[in-house]
Amino acid sequence: MNYTTITVNREGAIDWLTLNRPDRLNTITPQMCDELQHYFDDLQRQHAVRVVILRGAGRAFCAGYDLKAADAVSEGPVTGLRVQRQVSEVFMRMRRCPQPIICLAHGATTGGGFAFALASDVRIVARDVKMNVAMVKVGLTGCDVGISYFLPRAVGSSVAAELMMTGRMVTAERALALGLVSEVVDASGLEAAGRAMAEDMLKTSPLGLRLTKEGLRLNTDAPGIEAAVALEDRGQILCASAGFFKEGIDAFLEQRPAQYPD
Repeated sequence: MNYTTITVNREGAIDWLTLNRPDRLNTITPQMCDELQHYFDDLQRQHAVRVVILRGAGRAFCAGYDLKAADAVSEGPVTGLRVQRQVSEVFMRMRRCPQPIICLAHGATTGGGFAFALASDVRIVARDVKMNVAMVKVGLTGCDVGISYFLPRAVGSSVAAELMMTGRMVTAERALALGLVSEVVDASGLEAAGRAMAEDMLKTSPLGLRLTKEGLRLNTDAPGIEAAVALEDRGQILCASAGFFKEGIDAFLEQRPAQYPD
């Protein structure tokens, strides 16, 4: 697919994925949904890509869905549900892809833009970021594109209810205090912070990193400790049997970077 609303720049094992509609604050359109679905689905086969850094071009990360392209949502249940799933499928594919996603958010990060941040594995934001569940402020529910799943798990049920029922804005400072984001930096430092996080991830074994994302995703909903530990045990033995544990120990003792084949 020839992308027109996003750009992908590969830097070694890192993909820099940029939402690229800066004149419209990177708002989401049906075309963007198709392109993002294609990109995240293709990541299942892109073993050379180990980390994705998601960012937005221009003065905002993403100001949600482009309201000028949203008429089909109101055209009855059949058409409306098809359009709705075209959007929500993007966020499910983000969670299913084996690569960790680092979100770098700045400026308006609202509605679907907030959902992009929530569906990512790590969030680093600029001091000027403004995040909210915008859907509830335009006649819809606050339960949309995975937000009702991601947000309570990130900040707890009370804060999630507050944000989803009011559409209140969350500042960078409050997001950090809530544990919603990992780091707050100046806008000029976002790229460097994202690259530093990605480089730390790349020091791990490729299989270990993929299994860590998978384990976090599955064990968030594990029915009990037994199921969670069974998945953890499998991952550890797979990595150890591949020789990565021995290489990690040898590298530590020899005070050198580990060399992990994939």
